[in-house]
Amino acid sequence: MSTAYVIVTVLAALMAGYSGASIFFKAKYTVEPLAAYGVPKGLWNFLGAAKTAGAVGLLVGLAVPVIGMLAGIGLVLYFTGAVITVARAKAYGHIVFPVIYGAPAAAALILAG
Repeated sequence: MSTAYVIVTVLAALMAGYSGASIFFKAKYTVEPLAAYGVPKGLWNFLGAAKTAGAVGLLVGLAVPVIGMLAGIGLVLYFTGAVITVARAKAYGHIVFPVIYGAPAAAALILAG
């Protein structure tokens, strides 16, 4: 296990966890765009849980690699869906945000392999 992998994985977990928590705590900078993109309010807690579970999975993956790989795949798929959602809402200037959060998860996944 390389130092780069550990650093990138911890960074990805922190970012995904922060993003998930921002939904749970109804941070204005997170929930207002979700509403603007047309994401149903009933899904918000599920989305926060998915990101938080991915963050925990990445950290567990440092000890159990298959869990980390699955968490990384899940987060990459999640943030790919987020990019698609933002694009469908025609908020093209906001596409960078899910990319910023998804890139470390993708990097961790690449470094794990």
